[in-house]
Amino acid sequence: MSNPRIGFIGLGNVGSQLAGNLLRHGIDLTVRDVDPGVELVITCLPSPAVSAEVMEQPDGVLAGLARGKIWLEMSTTDPAEARRLAARVEERGASAMDCPVSGGCHRAATGNISIFAGGSREVFERVLPVLAILGQRILHTGPVGSASMLKVLTNYLCTVHLAALAEALTVAKVSGLDLNTTYEGIRISSGNSFVHETESQVILNGSRDINFTMDLVIKDVGLFDELARAHGVPLELSPLVLGVFRDGARRYGERELSPNIIRRLEEACGVRVLGEGFPPQMVDTEPKVPGYEVVPRRGPAP
Repeated sequence: MSNPRIGFIGLGNVGSQLAGNLLRHGIDLTVRDVDPGVELVITCLPSPAVSAEVMEQPDGVLAGLARGKIWLEMSTTDPAEARRLAARVEERGASAMDCPVSGGCHRAATGNISIFAGGSREVFERVLPVLAILGQRILHTGPVGSASMLKVLTNYLCTVHLAALAEALTVAKVSGLDLNTTYEGIRISSGNSFVHETESQVILNGSRDINFTMDLVIKDVGLFDELARAHGVPLELSPLVLGVFRDGARRYGERELSPNIIRRLEEACGVRVLGEGFPPQMVDTEPKVPGYEVVPRRGPAP
């Protein structure tokens, strides 16, 4: 798919960065409305309900799709809903993939974000040049819906790490540890994670600004819970973490920044968990790396 015309719907925190990357690479881009002339339509929206509305309203995406066109759903959505809408797309002779992204707004801005892609191998290979502009590491996960399943799983893990870091950093504070030293100690140890290297920095800055809010955490962990229940998995940690963020949303508002979940502990202990010299927002300083397909390991271990 060389020099395609692309329609992009959803210019939020992540979507605006993805669309900007397409423009910087000279892609003929239409935003806001569905243009009958575009070959590829991308949606990047806040919830399954909003995606369904954008797709299915009388003048929505489905109405503008025809044979040979492709819909890429880059929202974090319900896997079953991704499959349902994909079936409606295919009824019109078009093709569909769910392609959620992972890695944060700062990596979306540079095109170094990771992308999961669910759909046929044929369609994946057609859209891979576009995905390689939008992201760095692209993983073909299997049929439509598989990418959304993997995304809600990774977002759940991210949330667990954030809740655990809030507890660890607060314990460090009340125990008298220097928080800059604590940050580095976690970073160079087995306790490290991507979440620590990003979200702990904005926690210790005090801005807590990771461009992600508590309502989105609750949606994502709720999707993970629904997936687990549908397959009969008796979860224990997930309901606890979901309860923590629901309490945070009740206290501080649904649109409160998600790292501010640490406020519950700060207020309980009468402290502020702050360090020195940490940035107010994350910025990806790595140069854009050409996107490439990540191939899962198969066969016997070396």
